[in-house]
Amino acid sequence: MLQIAALALSIALVRVLALDPSILTFALLCGVLAAALSHFAGLARWWLFIQLLFAPALVLMLALNITPGFFLAAFLILLAVYWSTFRTQVPLYLSSNKVWHELEELLPAAGTNFHFIDLGSGLGGVLTHLARVRPDGHYSGVESAPLPFFWSWLRVRLGAHHQCQVHWGSLWDCDLAQYDVVFAYLSPVPMEQLWHKAKNEMRSGTLFVSSTFNVPDQTPHETRQVDDLHHSTLLIWRM
Repeated sequence: MLQIAALALSIALVRVLALDPSILTFALLCGVLAAALSHFAGLARWWLFIQLLFAPALVLMLALNITPGFFLAAFLILLAVYWSTFRTQVPLYLSSNKVWHELEELLPAAGTNFHFIDLGSGLGGVLTHLARVRPDGHYSGVESAPLPFFWSWLRVRLGAHHQCQVHWGSLWDCDLAQYDVVFAYLSPVPMEQLWHKAKNEMRSGTLFVSSTFNVPDQTPHETRQVDDLHHSTLLIWRM
């Protein structure tokens, strides 16, 4: 809507001032006005750059005369990766190797026949790493986006991680009562709802671990700082 408003204002300015700008100059004017409108609308600062560059980038891309099939392919790939992100507000976040090593220390003692689940397992890195270093456990993952699910499923199969399984579906359909450690690296949006689900379903003495994102109004029993690129923090609750 702000882009449309900026376009209308740009057309009005060009006509009132009797200007004859080039297409790229006109697009830059649209971008400046869109960024200004976004600022007054209270959008986050990073939105201003998107609004500023959208129209000029559109003009430049059209000038390259790229076949429309390229954009269709790019859209389909992004759809397969992010799928229902528009609804869940949970993008694809990948945990670092250092987070994987921290998770090793949170697993139950050897020989306890424990069960671990990664809610939003992405490309399966957490599952396959833990299965490799702690083959005495049982590891499950749930992923709703088709391409990450297929990648992680293939990773598990090719790696012969027989104690791993990945399911395509919603994390809200998982029964958390059967797991000793529940791990999530999602986003701030679902954390409160996920906390209520964990409280209702998880057994006493089990661990709920969130990477980076806290639960509103819930102080974790333990936090672990991870020295990785994103300065991740593991937030740990004993249920």
